[in-house]
Amino acid sequence: MQPANRMTVRTPPIIRAILPIAMAIGVWCATLGADGAEAGADEVWRSIFARPAATPVDKLEFKRQALGAALFADRRLSRDGDRSCATCHRPEHGFTDGLPKARGRDGTPLKRNTPHLFNLAVARSFYWDGREPTLEAQARVPLYADNELGAVSTSLLPTLQSDADTQRRFADAFPESGLTEAAIIAALAAYERSIVSPVTRFDDWIAGNAVALNDEERRGFRIFAGKGGCVSCHGGWRMTDDAFHDIGLKSDDPGRAAVAGGTPGIPAFKTPGLRQVAKTAPYMHDGSLATLDDVVAHYAGGLLERPSLAPNLVRDLDLDPSERAALVAFLKTL
Repeated sequence: MQPANRMTVRTPPIIRAILPIAMAIGVWCATLGADGAEAGADEVWRSIFARPAATPVDKLEFKRQALGAALFADRRLSRDGDRSCATCHRPEHGFTDGLPKARGRDGTPLKRNTPHLFNLAVARSFYWDGREPTLEAQARVPLYADNELGAVSTSLLPTLQSDADTQRRFADAFPESGLTEAAIIAALAAYERSIVSPVTRFDDWIAGNAVALNDEERRGFRIFAGKGGCVSCHGGWRMTDDAFHDIGLKSDDPGRAAVAGGTPGIPAFKTPGLRQVAKTAPYMHDGSLATLDDVVAHYAGGLLERPSLAPNLVRDLDLDPSERAALVAFLKTL
């Protein structure tokens, strides 16, 4: 029976599936010790975090991805010809912009932090609140949003059609339609699906290279998968459950509570994938946490307690300075 002053929060199926595994592994790690845990749990780690084999693409899809990459950096897609998708999603910055919140066309901050674009091909929803169901739907929003690219539909196509090489590339990539608004959006989505985070030392370690991580980094992983409970949301090779949670941040943003599919009163936001996380600061939907040390401090004593907190969050997590440093060191291997 629920207390009268608490909200009922349903745990997403993926959390129910992975949480028992995470808890069991955490207990195993705690009882076996460092060397035993690493040796005995290798196969479990590989099954949870192993990077899947790359999926080959055909020639037509490759052309669409290449065209999308060009469009991603093409300022002709913006109203004033002064910005592109890459203005906010800079490849050299982990496909983010390094700002707490992106700057709009008028120079004012947008509503939320710019999310990275790694490993979205199998994601089920997009934006911090998950309001768009496909990459195509997502790509259309900033293209026409007045304070983002602000494209004008009546001039976008004529501008691109005036370039013979662009016309040719669209004809090659979309032989059934050529250059259309739908083809522009499809090309952008094709490119975004092709953005995969690079192989890291963590991948090497998961693949069996026992010395790919140092002692501190391995200790950080044990905290991540055990005591810290991080794996309950950041499981799988992409390090996300693609679900939405209230993680106890002080914010007036209602998040998913304000969109279809959300639960009124629960300020939940999508779990970001942690791949390349060292390059994607600042963190959280509002960019309020500047460093990975700040993120760890939030989960280890900084939670804003309220009834809607995600049920799988570890309350009263106590990490000493060396444990915090180890967890940060591990995160930097992703």
